[in-house]
Amino acid sequence: MTASSPRLPASFTLTPSHTADIVLPFQPGERRASGTVVVVGASTGGTEALKTLLCQLPVSMPPIVVVQHMPEMFTRSFASRLDTLAALRVKEAEQGDVLKAGTVYIAPGHSHVLITASGGGLSLRLSDAPEVNRHRPSVDVLFRSAANVLGRAAIGVILTGMGRDGARGMAEMKQCGGYNLAQDEASCVVFGMPKESIALGGVNEVLPLTNIASRLIALCEKRTTWPPH
Repeated sequence: MTASSPRLPASFTLTPSHTADIVLPFQPGERRASGTVVVVGASTGGTEALKTLLCQLPVSMPPIVVVQHMPEMFTRSFASRLDTLAALRVKEAEQGDVLKAGTVYIAPGHSHVLITASGGGLSLRLSDAPEVNRHRPSVDVLFRSAANVLGRAAIGVILTGMGRDGARGMAEMKQCGGYNLAQDEASCVVFGMPKESIALGGVNEVLPLTNIASRLIALCEKRTTWPPH
């Protein structure tokens, strides 16, 4: 008799590495929005990078949606802390949030966050679909939803972080006419997610962290004003 293969302890079981396809398809022809939205992805080192970025932005910014890889017990307090530091309003994203100028929406640590078009406006949908790139929330999911719905009205930012989450979604945004910025290696804690995004050809500009805010402001001033028409 052949001995049965030993089972690995649960702690050694790897989470499947799904793509954003498990949450939503890539449908660039579906894009309908005209008002600019900024979408941001970050992981390792991202909490400080986001603080630096958001505290340099004025309240006149269009809506900003952020995925920061972080356990769910910390995202609400993280958003509250940023809210006390930045001129912008910062909140944890909730199901059905209608996007408003001057507001930053931080994805909750338990759900993917997607931008959706409804009733002539834009809102957020939360999803408890499986992890993408072993993360929920996933940057790829947010970025793909931006590609689908916003097209050239999307501005993407990829900050410091380990792995490749966000790289494919950023390439999809660029394919649909969005404009993307990546944090440079010298200012990253971990030059993983930006490096992968650059390698896939999804990045328009690579900038030091301290220069991203001023470039965002300039880009938003050139693009369609909020709210969309």
